[in-house]
Amino acid sequence: MFDSGVQLEIFPTTLDLRRIDLALNMRRYYRLSVQRDLFGRACLIREWGRIGARGQSLIESHEDEGRAITSLMRLAAQKQRRGYQR
Repeated sequence: MFDSGVQLEIFPTTLDLRRIDLALNMRRYYRLSVQRDLFGRACLIREWGRIGARGQSLIESHEDEGRAITSLMRLAAQKQRRGYQR
């Protein structure tokens, strides 16, 4: 039924959020991604800014992928409470 090379992910490693409010002239994005660095540590990469413009980024280094994903989920919940949507 499923291809053996495909693994379903329970926890996302990449998440794109947007907040658009035309009445306030607000068009923002927030991107979260978990990746490995050259030393094998898990990094949470946070990117944000106005849609269509160059934004900012921040890289958080974590001991393992589980902690990085936990941080991703916490930040995503915080942003969704502030009006960001998937």
